[in-house]
Amino acid sequence: MQVAIDGPASAGKSTVAKIIAKNMGYIYLDTGAMYRACTLVAKQNHLAYDDQSGILKALNNNIISFKNINDDQRVYINDKDVSFDIRTPEITANVSQVSALSEIRKKMVEIQRKIAGENNIIMDGRDIGTTVLPNADVKIFLIASVASRAKRRYLDFKEKGINQNLTDIEKDIADRDYKDMHRQISPLRKAEDAYQVDTTDMSIDQVVNKLTQIIKKNKKINKSVEKTFVFL
Repeated sequence: MQVAIDGPASAGKSTVAKIIAKNMGYIYLDTGAMYRACTLVAKQNHLAYDDQSGILKALNNNIISFKNINDDQRVYINDKDVSFDIRTPEITANVSQVSALSEIRKKMVEIQRKIAGENNIIMDGRDIGTTVLPNADVKIFLIASVASRAKRRYLDFKEKGINQNLTDIEKDIADRDYKDMHRQISPLRKAEDAYQVDTTDMSIDQVVNKLTQIIKKNKKINKSVEKTFVFL
């Protein structure tokens, strides 16, 4: 069973996808975190964010992995937990540039498809239903106003001790939307057969319930033995 959840930055994709995956016993894969980790690798190796060959070479020595710890998915580069580092304003501002690099996307998509082919999975990102898993059993496209998404990110930053002006966050999100929708490789767009859900005025629980209803409505009967996926 493959569930693809797409949408712009801070529309609530990762938050609800994690909850639904846990509730349904599915594997959750945050593809955005993969590209954020690539961006952090570039920063740590003092590479320009458009240096495709340099970043690819650096990835050979900086292995990105995921581990589920106490029902929380943590991101690692080699043996270091970088779950916080990949969410800083600098990485957030530059991940679109790295994720637009064709060879970087090719490398990440290969990994994403392999994982999806071996597990019941909920995968979120910006091109899951259109490019990564075009034959997904369920496709969902989340949207929300820029103002509401900026407020969510502001509160998230504040909780993590990161101080950033709300107006600046709104501008960053609007800029990110433009970059994601206009990049040449796998731009952000709604798949023709995707369910669109506006989360602007919805609570997390409301979004989870709405998406769960959609998924269960389309759930196919699978009598095969489910496998536990170990991120390596």
